[in-house]
Amino acid sequence: MKKILLVLSLLAAGAQAAPSLDHQVLNAQNQSVSLNEFKGKVVYVDFWASWCGPCRKSFPWMNAMQQKYQAEGLAVVAINLDTEPELAQTFLQQVPAQFTLRFNPEGDVAKSFDLMGMPSSFVFNRQGQLVQQHVGFYPDNAADYERELIKLLKE
Repeated sequence: MKKILLVLSLLAAGAQAAPSLDHQVLNAQNQSVSLNEFKGKVVYVDFWASWCGPCRKSFPWMNAMQQKYQAEGLAVVAINLDTEPELAQTFLQQVPAQFTLRFNPEGDVAKSFDLMGMPSSFVFNRQGQLVQQHVGFYPDNAADYERELIKLLKE
């Protein structure tokens, strides 16, 4: 009973839920789709924007991870936060993406994930549970990021 009261008091106080796949974003055709479509896979959700310098470094790595581990159940999903679609398209012409792109120009999904910087990535296991998150992208840590994914893919 105490646990129930604690949860109710947290909800009443406006406590935010942890990042999850229970969100709607837009696909390239501007249709609303759920991130839950990736449940059952290891999901690497990355938030990015055209003005983000480190995002230019993370895209080639995410392309490599998608290509290398897609057959084992990895889904790389990059959510763009630009309010003007043309900015994202210009970025993508310069730095192509070979993984799933989604869009959240309103920024409501990003807000619910409580982003602390750009890019921000969130890793979900096959059950859809958040197991890791990173603020920024550091090429020196790329091998560690990959080891995290390999471990989850083997579970």
